[in-house]
Amino acid sequence: MSAAEWTATLPRKRMGAGVLFGDGRGRVLLVEPSYKPDWEVPGGCVEADESPRAAAQREIREELGLSVDVGRVLVVDWIGPRDGRTEGLMLIFDGGTVADGDAIRLPADELRGWAWCTEAEAGERLSPLLARRIAAAIRAREAGICAYLEEGYDVA
Repeated sequence: MSAAEWTATLPRKRMGAGVLFGDGRGRVLLVEPSYKPDWEVPGGCVEADESPRAAAQREIREELGLSVDVGRVLVVDWIGPRDGRTEGLMLIFDGGTVADGDAIRLPADELRGWAWCTEAEAGERLSPLLARRIAAAIRAREAGICAYLEEGYDVA
């Protein structure tokens, strides 16, 4: 069996890359998609042959109009299969502090708005799974660690 044939037998996983931005006052940046009810952290799907870091930076340019070099990985979250979706790995990178929200430019066809949110406010706007992931990312940033999660729960 060739390497290509063997590789074709391996499972495929979805990957997503998000970025946690802070405002220096304890709040995080969330975006409001126009295509679903819950808010999100800026980011999106990792495309074929794209690194998660490159995907995060591309998504931030596309969604916020910002060119940033994202920092370290704060969270790796394994998500099991559901609702017609394969299992996946979701990463949250540290975006640092955004000092000037006026520089943010949203694509009107994809995002309705954005907001700075406390962890409690984020918990009200995000899906329960993403709220757990963002809370873990906030703790990981503060502790200087990378957290490993499954379904948004710390298992390490």
